[in-house]
Amino acid sequence: MKSFHLYPPLVGPSKIAQGLKSRITQEEIKKEPEKPIDREKTCPLLLRVFTTNSGRHHRVDEFARGNVPSSELQIYTWMDATLKELTSLVKEVYPEARKKGTHFSFAIVFPDLRGKMFKEIGSTISGRKGPDDSMTLQSQRFQIGDYLDIAITPPNRAPPLGPRMRPF
Repeated sequence: MKSFHLYPPLVGPSKIAQGLKSRITQEEIKKEPEKPIDREKTCPLLLRVFTTNSGRHHRVDEFARGNVPSSELQIYTWMDATLKELTSLVKEVYPEARKKGTHFSFAIVFPDLRGKMFKEIGSTISGRKGPDDSMTLQSQRFQIGDYLDIAITPPNRAPPLGPRMRPF
């Protein structure tokens, strides 16, 4: 005997769904389990990383019209690479960034219909544990072809004020 399942047509939101509001928070979205990547079987991607040691990110217009800043690192890695792991790779290239207390601020630069867009994703501090250490490229919706911009601030200088903070 065959069984058939009847479902309401998927034309629009159901009356039940209209009465419910989403209770999913941004943290829950970030905590979605990521698909594990087998680094033995998965080909790494080429991550183009641009660094500054001024404590400030590059300006978005420095990435305009096919141009990129000159301070490029090319890293082969996987989508499950953490910010802490990327920090370690940058410290291998820049010995001055190895000092305890050096601040690394990460941002993704990606193409958009309005030009290149910029999204700050997190930060790490050399020699200290932090809440963003285990954040991955995948969890931040990084896509192959995006750039990573890292603003490095030496330990003797405070990180610059964020875009929402004003000195006055």
